[in-house]
Amino acid sequence: MNFLIENWSFVAKGLWMTVRLALVILLFTTLISALFGILATFRQRALRWAIHGYVELFRSIPLIVNVFFIFFGAPMLGLDFTPFAAVTTGLTLWGSANGIEIVRGGLESVPRHQWKSAWALGLRPWQIYLHVIVPQSLRAILPAFTGLLTMLVQATSLGALVGVGEFLKVGQIIIERATVMTGVSPAFSVYGMVLLVYFVICSALSWLSRYLERRLGRPAMRAKGV
Repeated sequence: MNFLIENWSFVAKGLWMTVRLALVILLFTTLISALFGILATFRQRALRWAIHGYVELFRSIPLIVNVFFIFFGAPMLGLDFTPFAAVTTGLTLWGSANGIEIVRGGLESVPRHQWKSAWALGLRPWQIYLHVIVPQSLRAILPAFTGLLTMLVQATSLGALVGVGEFLKVGQIIIERATVMTGVSPAFSVYGMVLLVYFVICSALSWLSRYLERRLGRPAMRAKGV
Protein backbone atom coordinates (compact mmCIF):
# COMPACT_ATOMS: atom_id res chain seq x y z
CA MET A 1 0.00 0.00 0.00
CA ASN A 2 2.94 2.34 0.64
CA PHE A 3 3.93 2.00 -2.99
CA LEU A 4 0.48 3.18 -4.02
CA ILE A 5 0.81 6.27 -1.82
CA GLU A 6 4.33 7.00 -3.03
CA ASN A 7 3.25 6.65 -6.66
CA TRP A 8 -0.07 8.45 -6.32
CA SER A 9 0.68 10.85 -9.21
CA PHE A 10 1.52 7.90 -11.46
CA VAL A 11 -1.70 6.15 -10.37
CA ALA A 12 -3.73 9.32 -11.01
CA LYS A 13 -2.21 9.61 -14.49
CA GLY A 14 -3.22 6.03 -15.29
CA LEU A 15 -6.73 6.59 -13.96
CA TRP A 16 -7.09 9.74 -16.05
CA MET A 17 -5.97 7.80 -19.13
CA THR A 18 -8.66 5.17 -18.42
CA VAL A 19 -11.30 7.88 -18.01
CA ARG A 20 -10.24 9.55 -21.27
CA LEU A 21 -10.27 6.23 -23.08
CA ALA A 22 -13.70 5.34 -21.71
CA LEU A 23 -15.21 8.75 -22.53
CA VAL A 24 -14.00 8.71 -26.14
CA ILE A 25 -15.20 5.13 -26.68
CA LEU A 26 -18.60 5.74 -25.05
CA LEU A 27 -19.11 8.95 -27.04
CA PHE A 28 -18.36 7.43 -30.45
CA THR A 29 -20.19 4.21 -29.64
CA THR A 30 -23.32 6.14 -28.65
CA LEU A 31 -23.25 8.40 -31.72
CA ILE A 32 -22.67 5.56 -34.19
CA SER A 33 -25.23 3.31 -32.49
CA ALA A 34 -27.90 6.02 -32.51
CA LEU A 35 -27.32 7.03 -36.14
CA PHE A 36 -27.05 3.57 -37.69
CA GLY A 37 -29.68 2.11 -35.34
CA ILE A 38 -32.18 4.60 -36.76
CA LEU A 39 -31.02 4.01 -40.33
CA ALA A 40 -31.46 0.26 -39.80
CA THR A 41 -35.22 0.81 -39.41
CA PHE A 42 -35.53 2.46 -42.83
CA ARG A 43 -37.11 0.56 -45.69
CA GLN A 44 -34.17 0.77 -48.12
CA ARG A 45 -33.04 -2.84 -48.42
CA ALA A 46 -29.46 -2.08 -49.52
CA LEU A 47 -28.93 0.22 -46.54
CA ARG A 48 -30.35 -2.29 -44.10
CA TRP A 49 -28.21 -5.12 -45.49
CA ALA A 50 -25.06 -2.99 -45.34
CA ILE A 51 -25.70 -2.14 -41.66
CA HIS A 52 -26.59 -5.76 -40.94
CA GLY A 53 -23.27 -6.87 -42.46
CA TYR A 54 -21.35 -4.40 -40.30
CA VAL A 55 -23.18 -5.58 -37.18
CA GLU A 56 -22.67 -9.28 -37.85
CA LEU A 57 -18.99 -8.83 -38.75
CA PHE A 58 -17.89 -6.99 -35.63
CA ARG A 59 -20.21 -8.76 -33.21
CA SER A 60 -18.64 -12.05 -34.27
CA ILE A 61 -15.05 -10.97 -33.54
CA PRO A 62 -13.75 -11.25 -29.95
CA LEU A 63 -12.78 -7.91 -28.48
CA ILE A 64 -9.14 -8.77 -27.94
CA VAL A 65 -8.78 -10.06 -31.51
CA ASN A 66 -10.35 -6.85 -32.79
CA VAL A 67 -7.89 -4.69 -30.85
CA PHE A 68 -4.87 -6.79 -31.86
CA PHE A 69 -5.91 -6.84 -35.53
CA ILE A 70 -6.16 -3.05 -35.65
CA PHE A 71 -2.97 -2.43 -33.69
CA PHE A 72 -0.77 -4.99 -35.47
CA GLY A 73 -2.60 -5.35 -38.79
CA ALA A 74 -3.43 -1.75 -39.69
CA PRO A 75 0.25 -0.78 -40.34
CA MET A 76 0.32 -3.37 -43.13
CA LEU A 77 -2.44 -1.35 -44.81
CA GLY A 78 -0.57 1.91 -44.35
CA LEU A 79 -2.51 2.96 -41.24
CA ASP A 80 -0.26 3.63 -38.28
CA PHE A 81 -2.46 3.72 -35.17
CA THR A 82 -1.15 4.77 -31.78
CA PRO A 83 -2.01 2.34 -28.95
CA PHE A 84 -4.71 4.76 -27.72
CA ALA A 85 -6.25 5.08 -31.20
CA ALA A 86 -6.10 1.32 -31.81
CA VAL A 87 -7.93 0.50 -28.57
CA THR A 88 -10.46 3.28 -29.15
CA THR A 89 -11.16 2.09 -32.70
CA GLY A 90 -11.35 -1.59 -31.80
CA LEU A 91 -13.71 -1.13 -28.86
CA THR A 92 -15.84 1.42 -30.72
CA LEU A 93 -16.33 -0.91 -33.70
CA TRP A 94 -17.37 -3.77 -31.43
CA GLY A 95 -19.47 -1.58 -29.13
CA SER A 96 -21.30 0.21 -31.93
CA ALA A 97 -22.10 -3.08 -33.67
CA ASN A 98 -23.86 -4.25 -30.51
CA GLY A 99 -25.33 -0.80 -29.85
CA ILE A 100 -26.91 -0.62 -33.30
CA GLU A 101 -28.87 -3.80 -32.61
CA ILE A 102 -30.01 -2.46 -29.22
CA VAL A 103 -31.22 0.81 -30.75
CA ARG A 104 -32.86 -0.89 -33.72
CA GLY A 105 -34.67 -3.37 -31.48
CA GLY A 106 -35.83 -0.59 -29.16
CA LEU A 107 -37.20 1.50 -32.02
CA GLU A 108 -38.98 -1.45 -33.60
CA SER A 109 -40.55 -2.36 -30.23
CA VAL A 110 -42.79 0.71 -30.50
CA PRO A 111 -46.25 -0.48 -31.68
CA ARG A 112 -46.91 0.00 -35.39
CA HIS A 113 -50.07 1.98 -34.75
CA GLN A 114 -47.90 4.74 -33.26
CA TRP A 115 -46.10 5.07 -36.58
CA LYS A 116 -49.35 5.01 -38.56
CA SER A 117 -50.98 7.61 -36.30
CA ALA A 118 -47.99 9.92 -36.69
CA TRP A 119 -48.10 9.54 -40.48
CA ALA A 120 -51.83 10.26 -40.42
CA LEU A 121 -51.19 13.51 -38.54
CA GLY A 122 -48.91 14.62 -41.36
CA LEU A 123 -45.68 14.55 -39.37
CA ARG A 124 -42.41 14.38 -41.29
CA PRO A 125 -40.15 11.34 -40.78
CA TRP A 126 -37.67 13.21 -38.57
CA GLN A 127 -40.56 14.57 -36.46
CA ILE A 128 -41.96 11.07 -36.03
CA TYR A 129 -38.62 9.77 -34.75
CA LEU A 130 -37.89 12.80 -32.57
CA HIS A 131 -41.29 13.33 -30.96
CA VAL A 132 -43.01 9.93 -31.10
CA ILE A 133 -40.74 6.91 -31.58
CA VAL A 134 -37.48 7.77 -29.77
CA PRO A 135 -39.11 8.93 -26.48
CA GLN A 136 -41.14 5.70 -26.28
CA SER A 137 -38.22 3.46 -27.19
CA LEU A 138 -35.80 4.86 -24.60
CA ARG A 139 -37.16 2.73 -21.77
CA ALA A 140 -36.47 -0.39 -23.84
CA ILE A 141 -33.05 0.81 -25.00
CA LEU A 142 -31.55 2.20 -21.79
CA PRO A 143 -31.04 -0.97 -19.66
CA ALA A 144 -29.35 -2.96 -22.43
CA PHE A 145 -27.34 0.01 -23.69
CA THR A 146 -26.08 0.83 -20.19
CA GLY A 147 -24.99 -2.79 -19.82
CA LEU A 148 -23.07 -2.43 -23.08
CA LEU A 149 -21.39 0.78 -21.92
CA THR A 150 -20.41 -0.92 -18.66
CA MET A 151 -18.78 -3.74 -20.62
CA LEU A 152 -16.87 -1.19 -22.70
CA VAL A 153 -15.57 0.58 -19.58
CA GLN A 154 -14.33 -2.77 -18.28
CA ALA A 155 -12.82 -3.57 -21.68
CA THR A 156 -10.60 -0.46 -21.57
CA SER A 157 -8.26 -2.64 -19.50
CA LEU A 158 -7.34 -4.37 -22.79
CA GLY A 159 -5.28 -1.27 -23.50
CA ALA A 160 -2.64 -2.68 -21.16
CA LEU A 161 -1.95 -5.41 -23.74
CA VAL A 162 -0.88 -2.96 -26.46
CA GLY A 163 0.96 -0.42 -24.33
CA VAL A 164 -1.68 2.13 -23.34
CA GLY A 165 -0.70 3.62 -19.98
CA GLU A 166 -4.16 3.16 -18.48
CA PHE A 167 -5.11 2.19 -14.93
CA LEU A 168 -4.43 -1.55 -15.13
CA LYS A 169 -1.11 -1.03 -16.90
CA VAL A 170 -0.02 1.43 -14.22
CA GLY A 171 -0.96 -1.12 -11.56
CA GLN A 172 1.15 -3.78 -13.26
CA ILE A 173 4.15 -1.44 -13.43
CA ILE A 174 3.83 -0.60 -9.73
CA ILE A 175 3.71 -4.30 -8.85
CA GLU A 176 6.83 -5.00 -10.93
CA ARG A 177 8.73 -2.09 -9.36
CA ALA A 178 7.76 -3.06 -5.81
CA THR A 179 8.65 -6.71 -6.38
CA VAL A 180 12.10 -5.83 -7.75
CA MET A 181 12.87 -3.23 -5.05
CA THR A 182 11.50 -5.01 -1.97
CA GLY A 183 11.21 -8.63 -2.97
CA VAL A 184 7.55 -8.59 -1.91
CA SER A 185 4.71 -8.44 -4.44
CA PRO A 186 1.89 -5.98 -3.57
CA ALA A 187 -0.33 -7.62 -6.19
CA PHE A 188 -3.26 -8.18 -3.82
CA SER A 189 -3.54 -4.56 -2.70
CA VAL A 190 -2.88 -3.08 -6.14
CA TYR A 191 -5.31 -5.29 -8.02
CA GLY A 192 -7.79 -4.80 -5.19
CA MET A 193 -7.60 -1.05 -5.77
CA VAL A 194 -8.06 -1.56 -9.53
CA LEU A 195 -11.08 -3.77 -8.87
CA LEU A 196 -12.60 -1.18 -6.53
CA VAL A 197 -12.18 1.68 -8.99
CA TYR A 198 -13.79 -0.25 -11.85
CA PHE A 199 -16.60 -1.27 -9.49
CA VAL A 200 -17.27 2.37 -8.57
CA ILE A 201 -17.28 3.55 -12.20
CA CYS A 202 -19.55 0.74 -13.43
CA SER A 203 -21.87 1.06 -10.43
CA ALA A 204 -22.24 4.78 -11.18
CA LEU A 205 -23.27 3.93 -14.75
CA SER A 206 -25.83 1.41 -13.49
CA TRP A 207 -27.22 3.93 -10.99
CA LEU A 208 -27.54 6.55 -13.74
CA SER A 209 -29.41 4.05 -15.91
CA ARG A 210 -31.90 3.23 -13.15
CA TYR A 211 -32.38 6.94 -12.43
CA LEU A 212 -33.12 7.70 -16.08
CA GLU A 213 -35.50 4.73 -16.29
CA ARG A 214 -37.44 6.07 -13.30
CA ARG A 215 -37.58 9.56 -14.80
CA LEU A 216 -38.77 8.21 -18.14
CA GLY A 217 -41.36 6.05 -16.40
CA ARG A 218 -43.04 8.91 -14.52
CA PRO A 219 -44.88 10.43 -17.53
CA ALA A 220 -46.29 6.98 -18.41
CA MET A 221 -47.46 6.44 -14.85
CA ARG A 222 -49.11 9.87 -14.74
CA ALA A 223 -50.83 9.16 -18.07
CA LYS A 224 -52.30 5.97 -16.54
CA GLY A 225 -53.42 7.85 -13.45
CA VAL A 226 -51.02 6.02 -11.12
